[in-house]
Amino acid sequence: MIQSKENSEHYIWGNNCDSWVLRDSQNLSVKQEKMPANTSEKLHFHENADQFFYILKGEAVFYVNNEKFLVKSGESISILPKSKHYISNEFQEDLEFLVISNPTTNNDRIEI
Repeated sequence: MIQSKENSEHYIWGNNCDSWVLRDSQNLSVKQEKMPANTSEKLHFHENADQFFYILKGEAVFYVNNEKFLVKSGESISILPKSKHYISNEFQEDLEFLVISNPTTNNDRIEI
């Protein structure tokens, strides 16, 4: 089946951030997400999920194990299991990205 934002499950998280679930199975999760200016998620980690973030539009700031990384449009970052992390949009334009997780992050998120 062809997936898009228009025919995928949608939910709101954090401070009015959007997520579209493009694929979700036990072994793979693919989401397209949008974060408005000056928003961030909470510090957390995943016991099992290996995550890959690809920036479609804007610039993201990632905080991973007490290090700060700037990731621009067309770039990506991988987050290993058990790494304490969060993504932040510290800029004035919307941030759009794909987050691909293996296995799924369902029931695998521990907030700090």
